[in-house]
Amino acid sequence: MTLTYEYEWLGPLMFLGALVFLFTGYPVAFALGGVAIVFALLGAALGVFDPIFLSAMPQRIFGIMANSTLLAIPYFIFLGSMLEKSGIAEQLLETMGIVMGRLRGGLALAVVIVGTLLAATTGVVAATVVAMGLISLPIMLRYGYDKGLATGVIAASGTLGQIIPPSVVLIVLGDQMGTSVGDLFIGALIPGLMMAGAFALHVLIIAFLKPELAPALPLEVRNIDRAVLRKRVVQVMIPPLTLILLVLGSIFFGIATPTEAGAIGSVGATALAFINRQLSWKTLQQVCDATLRITTMALFILLGSTAFSLVFRGLNGDRLMFDLLANLPGGQIGFMVVSMLTIFILGFFIDFFEIAFIVLPLFKPVAEALNLDLVWYSVVVGTNLQTSFLTPPFGFALFYLRGVAPATVSTWDIYRGVIPFILLQILVLTLVIFCPFLVTWLPSLKT
Repeated sequence: MTLTYEYEWLGPLMFLGALVFLFTGYPVAFALGGVAIVFALLGAALGVFDPIFLSAMPQRIFGIMANSTLLAIPYFIFLGSMLEKSGIAEQLLETMGIVMGRLRGGLALAVVIVGTLLAATTGVVAATVVAMGLISLPIMLRYGYDKGLATGVIAASGTLGQIIPPSVVLIVLGDQMGTSVGDLFIGALIPGLMMAGAFALHVLIIAFLKPELAPALPLEVRNIDRAVLRKRVVQVMIPPLTLILLVLGSIFFGIATPTEAGAIGSVGATALAFINRQLSWKTLQQVCDATLRITTMALFILLGSTAFSLVFRGLNGDRLMFDLLANLPGGQIGFMVVSMLTIFILGFFIDFFEIAFIVLPLFKPVAEALNLDLVWYSVVVGTNLQTSFLTPPFGFALFYLRGVAPATVSTWDIYRGVIPFILLQILVLTLVIFCPFLVTWLPSLKT
C-alpha cells in the first residue's frame, strides 16, 4: 500500500502519541505496544497500512531472544547487584575517606575515586548513588562540608556508571546501533576517565579557593597506624581492581566477548561476596530477583518497541523522519545538534532503555548516511545521557540521592550542588564531539 499525502501525518502522530503515554508514567512496554495496535488498526481502516507488516513480528521476537549481545545485560546487572551486597562499596568509602581525609576536600575526592572504581566494576548508577549517599553524605556533613558540594559530588560520581565501562547503557547502545560492544567499552574509557578527572580537579580547586567548604578531617579521626592503613588499602583495592582486570582486560585483549566477560565478572562478584561472608541464600535470592526484574523490563520494552517500529515503518514514519533529519541545515553539525538536544531533553523524563529502543533507531540510518563513526556517535550519546541523568529537576540520580539524604539536606541543596558538575559534563561532552580521536584511538589499537 502507498501512503497518500493526506495521511503522512499518521507517522509523526504515532511517535507523539507514544511520548505522551510515556510522560504520563504508563508502563513503557504496554504504551508502545498499545500505540502500535491502535495506529495499525487506524492505518488499516484508512487503507494506508498493510497488516502484512505484522507478520514479521514473530521473527523479530525470536531474533531478540537469539541475540547474544543482549545476554550481557543480565550478567552485568547480576554483577552490580552482587557487588552491592558484598560490602565492597562500604569498605572502599571508609578506607579511602581515611587515606584522603588529611587533604582539604579529601572526602569529596574519595567519593570521586570510589565512584570511578564502582562504575568500572558494576556499571549500575542507582546502587552507586544510594551506597555513597548512605555512607559518605552523613560523614561529609558531620565534618563541615558544604551541603551543595557534598550532594553534588555524590550524584555526579554515581552517574559515572553510565559511561565508564562495563556499562549496561553501552551494551544497549551497541545492540541498537549495530556496533561492537567491546569497541564501545574501549572507546568510552578515555571520555569516562576524563569525566572523573574533571570532577576530581573541580573538588581540589574548590578546596583550595574556599577551604571552609571542604575541610580536612580532624587529626583524631584520621590517626591510624600507617602499617595498618597500608594493609587496609591493599585489602580493599585488590578486589575491584581484579574485577576490572577480569572484565575490561579480557575484552580489551580479545580474550572474551562482552557477554563472556559479564559472566566472568558475575562469578568474580559472587566469590567476593563469599570471601566477605556476605553470601547467603537470601542474598542470592535478592540479587537474582533484581536481575530478573530489570532484565524482564528491558526485554518487554524491546518487544513493545519492536511492534512500534514495525507499524511506524508501515506508515512510512521512518522515511519521513529520515528525510527530515538528513536534510537539516548544516549537514552533520545540524544533525548532531538536533539529535543531542532531543536525547538530552528526553533524558529528563524517560529512562535510557526507552530512548535507546525508540529514538536511536530513527537516528542510526541518518548517522550512517552522513558517514558518522557509529562507535563515536554511540559514546557521544552515552555521555549525553549521563549529563541528562544529573540535570534538575528530573535527573534520575537526583531522585536516588533525595531518597537517602538526611532531612537537613533540601532538594535545593542537591540542585545547587550538581550545577558545576553538569557544566563539567557538558565540557567533556563538547570535547568528545569535537575531538573524535578521544573515542576512536583505543579501538584502533585493538585492530
